[in-house]
Order: sequence, then C-alpha cells, then structure tokens
Amino acid sequence: MPRPEEVLFPTRKERVGDRRKERQHRKVVDEFFDHPTLLAIGKLVNRGEFREVDFPISTGKEGGVFRATAADGYRAVKIYRIHNAIFRHLPPYVVEWVRQEVGATANAARMVFAWTRREHTILSRLVAADVRVPRPTACLRNVLVMEFIGEDGLPAPPLVEAVVEDPQALYADLVVQLRRMVASAGLVHADLSPYNVLVLRGSPVLIDVAQAIPVDHPQARELLERDAATFARYFRKLGVDTSPEAFFAASGGDHWAPEEAA
Repeated sequence: MPRPEEVLFPTRKERVGDRRKERQHRKVVDEFFDHPTLLAIGKLVNRGEFREVDFPISTGKEGGVFRATAADGYRAVKIYRIHNAIFRHLPPYVVEWVRQEVGATANAARMVFAWTRREHTILSRLVAADVRVPRPTACLRNVLVMEFIGEDGLPAPPLVEAVVEDPQALYADLVVQLRRMVASAGLVHADLSPYNVLVLRGSPVLIDVAQAIPVDHPQARELLERDAATFARYFRKLGVDTSPEAFFAASGGDHWAPEEAA
C-alpha cells in the first residue's frame, strides 16, 4: 500500500520543471494535509473509496474540495480545516447543535469532526428525498467523500460562473429541488446562493448543506424567504419573470400555514 502522502496530486509530481506549480502544490498540501488528515486519507484509500487525490476543485477558509480518482471514475473529497474559525461566522443554531453533539468543552477537532458527520447525514437524507445533491460515500474525521459532480473529469461550475442557456428551465428545476428539500426531506438549506448551486448539463445540484435546518425550526421560514429574495434577484437579471414571493411559494413556502405568516 502507498504511504498516504504518495496519493496526493500524483500527476503534478511529474511536472518537475514548473516550479510555480510545485510551490502551489506544496502550499495546498501544507494547508490541508496535516499528519492526522493524511492518515484518514490513507484509511479511505485502503477501504477503496478512491485511489489518489488529483487536484483542488475549490479552496476557502473553512476547507477545500478535491477531485480524487476511484476505481470506477472520480470522487469529490471535502476536507475541513481543523480550527475554530469554521464556526466563527455560523449562525447560533448551528454552533448550538455542534455543542450538543460533542459537549460544551470539546476542542476544535471534535467540533469539526461532528460538522463533517452532519454534512454526510444531511446529504444522505436529501438523496433519500430525491433532491439533487452529491451522493455521500464515506466520512472519516474531517474528510467527506462524495459523488463527483462534473463531466469528462472536469468539475461542474457554480451557478455564479456557469453559462446558463435556458434560465427559465434552470429556475423551474431549482424550485423543484428546493420543494423536495422542504416537503420530502423536511429541511431548509439555510445558506443557499448562486455560489453553492452547481450546474451540470443545465440542471442545478445543491451543495454545502451542513447548515440545513428542519422546517419546524423557528428560523426556517425566515431563512427560506432570504434565499428566495436572493435567487429572485439573480433570475430576474437572467430574464426570468419572478419575485421573492413567487420563488418562496414555488420552492416550498406553502409548507407554512397562512396563520404562521401573520
């Protein structure tokens, strides 16, 4: 079996003449692949989840998503950074859930592990409800393995970067996915934006679902209304005749009885 670090970006190791890319490679390895994470990667490789990590798809303050090669194609491997900064900008209800899960005195690592498990659980719940999301396949420590969303080995772009050929069809499909999320899975995304909706062959795929909350949460309606306002503005710029109220109703807003809106 290869050592864990030997499965990181193997194709790039061949480009010994390109020093700039080698420096970028080293920077990403140093930022995301500390020794415990490498051990988790090694265990997932030994389980057959994937063979090697190819390259980063996206990186941010909270973590990064990487393409990995598996025996039957590709996977997306999400790695959360181990630090408290992940929870600094999260709403109180999320931090409260994490604290309840791991205890009030838990360290940053245990909190991040719980957060990773939460995303795996929510993705599984959404898959069961026929919501279009990446299908999760494994979760270990701060590493989440998911279905790769893309074509020909290239990741699907987020909506904010995608060329939308049929905005009306995309709009109609998106509200169907959100309605299934509300009506079938009993969840509201709570952090939806054009940055965390991927577009694959003209269809939306929801990602970054760890902040999702049950529809009976006191803030659920308010958060869906906020997402509706964001997407109504976005789709109106693309020429779709909609409004925050119309988007809200179409994406599951009628889950709440009229008296609840009063």
